[in-house]
Amino acid sequence: MPTDSLPPNFVPSPARGRVLVFDSGMGGLTVAEEIRALGPALGIHYSADSAFFPYGDKSDEALTARLPAVAKALCDRVRPDVFVIACNTASTLALQEVRAVLDIPVVGTVPAVKPAAQLTQTGTVGLLATPGTVRRAYTAELISNFARDIEVVMHGSIELVKLAEAHARGEDLPIEAFEAAQAPLFEAPGGDRIDTVVLACTHFPLVRAQLVASAPRPVSYVDSGAAIARQTIRVLPPESEARGIGGHAWLTSSPEDVPDLALVLRRYGFPNVQRVPDAPIEITSAPTAL
Repeated sequence: MPTDSLPPNFVPSPARGRVLVFDSGMGGLTVAEEIRALGPALGIHYSADSAFFPYGDKSDEALTARLPAVAKALCDRVRPDVFVIACNTASTLALQEVRAVLDIPVVGTVPAVKPAAQLTQTGTVGLLATPGTVRRAYTAELISNFARDIEVVMHGSIELVKLAEAHARGEDLPIEAFEAAQAPLFEAPGGDRIDTVVLACTHFPLVRAQLVASAPRPVSYVDSGAAIARQTIRVLPPESEARGIGGHAWLTSSPEDVPDLALVLRRYGFPNVQRVPDAPIEITSAPTAL
């Protein structure tokens, strides 16, 4: 449970209602855990666009076309009170497009640039993300707004996403793999001054311990999971009522096609895993070059 960000006198929220957490794969489970810790009375469900995983190497055009349709199909099926896009890539690209097709609050995920800029002592922050998030104008705007006087060194890694998924499946991975995945961040110009690293992909907190252990020196790793949980509670409609205890997961591919994902979902408290039958599953675009 990622509860290390909670204060010692923490009191869980009594909020009730149904929350649907969405990602392309397993990364959003870190956000679901944060929401569960903050609002244990909520009915929390999970959804993954497993037919289009990973998002980080897909074209902007394909994702912009796909995300609203997938979100609408999922919410028509689940009927949540709040839809949480627990994915930096999706949020920084198509948050407004998803909000336009849904009539419920939509909570997005953005890199924790602001808190990192407040934490750094050296004036240099690292940002680990997917290639899509690194190149996105939204990320540049965040840096301009909240870290204008801070040097931000960025690295986009699909390999780290795959390592996080493999770790969640229970694979035994060498620590050298994590060292290699994050090394370009510290080897880039200015990387030797980094003291704070933004985990700008919800997959990456799954392997926080491995990143800490394989970093070339002690640094702080920050993510936006706790902030997403607080915002989810904040936007929950006041008239929301308890509707079940949660624990269902919906995929855009058959659970039989992704047995490892279904297994991990059950391990994280989502025992009922099924495919949402009316979600678009065709692959509409080849990955972009990294």
